[in-house]
Amino acid sequence: MRDVDHRGAAAAGRWGLDPYGVGAVDAEPDPAQVDLDSIDLCDLARFEHGFPHDTFTALRERRPVWYHPPGPHVPGDDGFWVLSRHADVLAAASDPVTFSSVGGPGRDGGGTLIEDLPVGYTGVLLNMTDDPHHQRFRSLLTPALSPRAIRSLEADIRRRSDGIVAAALSRSEEAGEVDLLVHVAAELPLQAAASLIGVPQEDRARLIEWADATLDHDDHDLGGTSDRVVAASAAMFEYGATLIEARRDDPRDDLLSRAVHGEIDDESAPGGRRRLRPDELQLLFSLLVAAGTETTRNTIAVGVAALAARPDDWVRLREDRSLVPGAVEEMLRWASSTPYNRRTATVDVEVHGQMIRGGDRVTLWWASADRDRSEFADPFRFDVSRTPNRHLAFGHGSHFCLGSRLARLEIAAIVDSLLDRVEPPEQLGPIEWTRSNKHTGVRHLPVRMAARL
Repeated sequence: MRDVDHRGAAAAGRWGLDPYGVGAVDAEPDPAQVDLDSIDLCDLARFEHGFPHDTFTALRERRPVWYHPPGPHVPGDDGFWVLSRHADVLAAASDPVTFSSVGGPGRDGGGTLIEDLPVGYTGVLLNMTDDPHHQRFRSLLTPALSPRAIRSLEADIRRRSDGIVAAALSRSEEAGEVDLLVHVAAELPLQAAASLIGVPQEDRARLIEWADATLDHDDHDLGGTSDRVVAASAAMFEYGATLIEARRDDPRDDLLSRAVHGEIDDESAPGGRRRLRPDELQLLFSLLVAAGTETTRNTIAVGVAALAARPDDWVRLREDRSLVPGAVEEMLRWASSTPYNRRTATVDVEVHGQMIRGGDRVTLWWASADRDRSEFADPFRFDVSRTPNRHLAFGHGSHFCLGSRLARLEIAAIVDSLLDRVEPPEQLGPIEWTRSNKHTGVRHLPVRMAARL
């Protein structure tokens, strides 16, 4: 969190934050301090110190339906609409007919990023499709992520979690510190994703390397690219193509095999059903790599840091594990690791007196909705007992996160392993955030871990 001039430490002191910007303690940014005319949500400098809650508090209070003008950082020739309140974001996400994940009239592309992606991504990549195709495509994967399937993974997930925490504790005791992101938060989602997708564990480090390169704008701006991104994308494509072909000949019990050998309804196909095309499979592999390795690790890192900054809550959870599921939901709300998704209006629609035209870009800011005081009492207070907690960290509607059950299990497993083995970790320095307005990611988070007394 930062004030408008991006001096995070100064803002932290003024708003009652902990020294390293993990999160607010019973304090909310003052929206009057933000110059709305200076807001540029495509200037990634605004996101270099985490999600700019000061900016979005001001938007919720003063311009809840706001047209972001075009500018030098905004991809494309036009601006886009910003929905920042919980009720408005929820309503738009509940209406995929009006707000499309593919595109709208007068646009050559669309998708779920602010920048228009071309046809070939939109309408093909799973998260950039609309119903009924979206649900048909999604149905191939849902059995592997059903409640029963996730329950069957729990023992293995918890065994892995215990091993990860034990190794991190040993590392911290030997070296004096450990990276909560790298050595704890990232490992479990990475191991689980590799197993679920069908990637050999010895290759899992390559997954996170590719995801980091493609999701962090550390060396380029929106709408641009870099040699690192091009190289990572090419390597991921080549690896995915090889793995897909291997699963054609040797199917296994993993998501990729299910996608390669499954069929979806398609009225234009002979017999009304077909297998996924090579481009659909390749884009699905890339999506699974990013989705399976990115958001959960950031939620764990930010959520554990927030919990550790409140040692009384740490003790409460240790003594009463029935509170852990609620704490997981609060960690998800608190981190809101996917800040926004874009939609495109398919028809003219009025929202709070503002006319959104068919073809306009519309952004749904989940992370802002999750700090909306009209939905959450004391939204800037981390509350492990928060009830109800209708956060939107997993999105809403037909695009609700397919891996939400697995993510919840992974977060709970890490929390339980930490409670069993360590005292609240001591944060040794500021979070190093990724440079992105699409993924509120953590690069590094240094802590000291000590064995439970």
